[in-house]
Amino acid sequence: MPFDLASLPHRFLSGQPWFPGLPQEHQARLLARSFTLDGRKGEVLLGAGAPVQGWYAVLSGLVKLQSTSPEGRVSAFLGVPDGEWFGEGSALKTEPRRYDVIALRDTTLLCLPRAEFDELLAGSLDFNHYLVAHLNRRLAQAMTIIEAGRLRAPEQRVALYLSRVFWQGRRKLLLSQEELGHLAGLSRQTVNRVLQTLEGLGLVSLEFGRVALLDEQALAAYASRPTQDKA
Repeated sequence: MPFDLASLPHRFLSGQPWFPGLPQEHQARLLARSFTLDGRKGEVLLGAGAPVQGWYAVLSGLVKLQSTSPEGRVSAFLGVPDGEWFGEGSALKTEPRRYDVIALRDTTLLCLPRAEFDELLAGSLDFNHYLVAHLNRRLAQAMTIIEAGRLRAPEQRVALYLSRVFWQGRRKLLLSQEELGHLAGLSRQTVNRVLQTLEGLGLVSLEFGRVALLDEQALAAYASRPTQDKA
């Protein structure tokens, strides 16, 4: 999909904190060479084993990153909402992509091609500062996911996947119970029961498919409770 000056991809790229400091010709090159990819709900947008074309951002929609073990066990390990980048680890390597990127709703991705990513990495201090902070956040998310996998209580797992670690700066999450179930590895029925519990505790409120975080500190404390204290 080509760019134009009023397009969402243009506004997204020009709004990145590292973009204004680039020379104008570099900015123009990034805008000209970046491209978008559209997918419907349930579609594999980027497949495991495929060559990595670049660094991706979700312009609209929601995706999950999912891996499949040799035994066929499927694990969704991260959800990425609109406005966020993903796949920086793959862009930094030369190996094929190791996971599937699946649309949880109709989605548009932006791809910053690998050559442009490498050029920014080699020549932009602002970009490197941004990337380091982004990688640090992904590391925190990875540790949270490991913790969630070791917790037996569904209430704690859902609370972790609702925390600011995954949804930075968002108090209202436009997440369906089906989507949250995909991310937390739980059935829709279990997620429904857990959300009702969390709402009864005054931690969240549920309204027309939205989950509003009422008390982020209490939610985080609930998520980190010892397993024997599960609700």
